[in-house]
Amino acid sequence: MTHDGSQRLGEADEWVRQADVCAPSLVRRIAAMLDIDAAPLLAAGILPCGWHFPMLSGETRRSGLRNDGFPGFGVSMPELGLPRLLLLGRTVEFRQDVPVGAPIERRSLVEKLQPKETAAGPAAIVTLRHELAVTPSAGSAIVETQSYMLLGPAKRSAAAAAVHALPPQAMTKVVTPDATMLFQYSALGFNSHKIHLDRAHARDVEGLPDLVVNGGLITLLLTEFLRVEHGLRPRRIRMKHVAPLFCGRPVTLAAMREADAVRLLALDDAGALATEMEAEVA
Repeated sequence: MTHDGSQRLGEADEWVRQADVCAPSLVRRIAAMLDIDAAPLLAAGILPCGWHFPMLSGETRRSGLRNDGFPGFGVSMPELGLPRLLLLGRTVEFRQDVPVGAPIERRSLVEKLQPKETAAGPAAIVTLRHELAVTPSAGSAIVETQSYMLLGPAKRSAAAAAVHALPPQAMTKVVTPDATMLFQYSALGFNSHKIHLDRAHARDVEGLPDLVVNGGLITLLLTEFLRVEHGLRPRRIRMKHVAPLFCGRPVTLAAMREADAVRLLALDDAGALATEMEAEVA
């Protein structure tokens, strides 16, 4: 137990380990989802930054899923009597290149569990840690931590967020994640969370207007914005999810260079801030 009441987990014997392969089919399928040609990427032989997400997927049996369908990404997610789960953010370190076709060892654990009291009632923050190593090397090529908040039943307000003003130097791009893209991303990551796939659940149980765009999909679209439009490879990214984005609605991606970093934003169809990314680049 730490000074803030959270439980520090993450001992060596709690790692869930799994052998995998960075398969060429992974590259082809992500490229197909993004509607780009996979051939140059396969010829280069290096997995683009952010394309590792299918190797973090859980293989939880249906009988072991949470009621909301969330699979836990390879580790057991606690219920705690809190039926809703929201992604708060993630940090990803790209330490080494991952060759296409290379054998991979994936290590995952629940790193921290922090109970909280909020105005809406009890809640908890769960932090997952994942490491991908190119075997037989023992060093981690990619390290990703993900923070989630577990909450009670939906109590949502309809308050609109303020429009976020972009500086004149911001480079922008508009994308519209549709139901097909949400399905393909969820299938690639074996993510069965119902807010991305089941409109009735999103509306009637979660109190949302439509399917929610996966936080990981927005992360991928922002890293692709860096790679394709800016020609940059991040060493580390930090994500903060401020508000949900919804299926079929335009999303504005924006990037602003700041010395050795790039600040990226995703704005919803009303111009309100939904996601922030800070990318450290070479």
